[in-house]
Order: sequence, then C-alpha cells, then structure tokens
Amino acid sequence: MKNNFYSIKPFKKIFAQPNTKSEVISDLLYGEKFKILLKKGKWIKIKTMFDNYTGYIKNDYHTSFFKPDLKTFKLSSQIFKKKKGKFYKTKSFITFGSKIENISSEKNFIEFEKNKWLKSSNLKKLSHKIKNYKKLFQIFLNVKYKWGGKNFTGIDCSGLIQLFYYYNNNFCPRDTKDQLPFFKKKTGKINKIKKDIIFWKGHVAISLNKSKLIHAYGPEKRVLIMNKGKTYDRIFKDTKLKPIFL
Repeated sequence: MKNNFYSIKPFKKIFAQPNTKSEVISDLLYGEKFKILLKKGKWIKIKTMFDNYTGYIKNDYHTSFFKPDLKTFKLSSQIFKKKKGKFYKTKSFITFGSKIENISSEKNFIEFEKNKWLKSSNLKKLSHKIKNYKKLFQIFLNVKYKWGGKNFTGIDCSGLIQLFYYYNNNFCPRDTKDQLPFFKKKTGKINKIKKDIIFWKGHVAISLNKSKLIHAYGPEKRVLIMNKGKTYDRIFKDTKLKPIFL
C-alpha cells in the first residue's frame, strides 16, 4: 500500500473518532496530502502531511495518482461540466487553497478531473504567495463560524490563521493551543503576521488596525470585524480571559 494519498473531494470532514457523531476536528481540502495510518471498516485514520494532524475520514474520494500544479485563490470556485462544446455550472464548488492537477485547458477553463472544470481566473501556480494576510482574512468575511471548519461553508478561528500559511506553503499548527507557542518562537519575513495576532485561551484574532480586529467568532456565528476594546470587554465578561499579545 502506498503511503501518500491526496483527497479528491471538495473538502472532507476529519473526525476525532471513526463515526459521524464524534467531534469534527478539521477539514481535509481538495488536493491535500495525507498518510493512511490504519483502516477501520469504512473509515481510515490519517495523518495530514502539512501539519501532522491525525483523525478519521471516510475511506473514499482519495488517490495516490495525483500531481497538483495549481491552487484556488478565491473563497469558492464553482465546478463546471462541458457538453457539446459549452460549459455549464454545476452545484459543486471547491474552497480556497485547494490544489488541483491541470489535465487540460480550453476557453479559459482548466480541467482537473474528467469533465470537471474550473475557471482559470480562479487559479494560481502552487508557488504563488499572498503577502497581504489582512486582505486574505477579509475574503472570509461573513463566512459561517464552524468548529473544525476550514472552508467557505464554515471556518473556525485557528483555521482562518492556518489557511494563510497553508496557501503560502509554510507550516502552521492547526489548533490555537499549539499556535500560541509556535508564534511565540517564530521569526522571519512570513511572520510579519505575528505582531498582529491576538490570542486568548482557546481563541485567536488578527489586528487590522489600532481599533479593529477580524476573527471567526463563535458567539456571533461568523467571521467579522469588531472593535478591539469592545471585543476584549465582551470576551472577558463571558470567559474572564484577557488577551495575550505576542
């Protein structure tokens, strides 16, 4: 059995245990690389290659025959099908940061699976980087808050931070408890983001300016921009936690 596999579903839920009633701990994006640790019935335990995250996914929609060379940089990219020379929208989308293989191209579309196409304007080379992290986070404005989420249908606070690093081909831990010590130690150009990160125990936000921050905030059920002072007061009132500045 080959060790390395790639997800070929728009996004797959990663569960803490091999059943759908267990906690969703993260998402596996299209084209994301992982190893299979063990098989358990219709489930497999995996370790993601980007951040060594472990959990269970259903044993479907993955392949070892995959050579990604492009990635999506829009919040969501609609999948098209071709019929009689024309391209038609489907009801399916893949999310920001997904990696695809360019099988063929035609009329400003890229085919990434058999008769599954994306607009080429939604794609960049794998080497492409987004330097303006504040602009990136604002792509997700009003996206639903979802624990363990990391896609356009739902995202959590630490997932929002990690996606910036994932897109830029740099490591970042998945969970807030691991991100805090990681950023305390981290240096380098890619970590200009560090000065703008605000942590609480179990939560993280990004400073946009002197008075505003952006975060995926559970009580508001979405990604939004909030006043810093009011946010600090609200979180302290609800949890007795004070912000941690790096």
